[in-house]
Amino acid sequence: MLITNRAVILLVATLASLAPKHLLAQEPLLPAFSKMTSLTDGWEPLEFPDIETHSRYELMLENGIQVVQANTSGGASGLITRLDVRPENSPILSWRWKVSNVFEKGNARTKPGDDYPARIYIAFEFEPDKAGFFERAKRKTVALLFGAELPGNALNYIWANTLPEGEFIPNPYTDKTMMIAVNSGNGKAGEWVSIERDIVADYRQAFGESPPPIRGIAIMSDSDNTGEEATAWYGDITLTRASPN
Repeated sequence: MLITNRAVILLVATLASLAPKHLLAQEPLLPAFSKMTSLTDGWEPLEFPDIETHSRYELMLENGIQVVQANTSGGASGLITRLDVRPENSPILSWRWKVSNVFEKGNARTKPGDDYPARIYIAFEFEPDKAGFFERAKRKTVALLFGAELPGNALNYIWANTLPEGEFIPNPYTDKTMMIAVNSGNGKAGEWVSIERDIVADYRQAFGESPPPIRGIAIMSDSDNTGEEATAWYGDITLTRASPN
């Protein structure tokens, strides 16, 4: 079969529908975990047809603030919210997260090590005019097999296991996804860490050009490759315009 590896299945599952849900200048882009009454309030499960064991997500209170707790033990799944956001004025992605530990066998440079206690996945619109014949044919095959459309490039902000903080590398399954280590190692495990990223700047560094529209944002804690265990906590994720210079 043409579509076999986990990275492509991830892309398929990420955008099962391209229907826009939010616009940048109107309501808040991402449903706030702190205000949700259930995990289906603007987010939905991100599951993979070849992975039977799923990570577990639940709302819980941490110091009086509602967050999402993720537990992974040899499985993989996530939560996703779909978007249609044109990245003008350099939208800033901000969030806070915490992990119990990183994985001893984790390694962002290898397929067997491609697991993270916490990650945030940004999917961008596919640009057919920049794709070759094989890429376009692959996407038609996906539509026939799965009734879904693949997004284009993607950024993965990861709490890395050993990859140095600040490093950008291609995902071991596909160079369409770039991994960005925003935290690394166990040094801050058990602590809340706040992150802020300029998505346009990161996309340009990763792919050498300006990004197309953002089509989805997901959180995921996964350990299906390493078989290890970890717990992560995700606070609210926000997407706002950068302040004018």
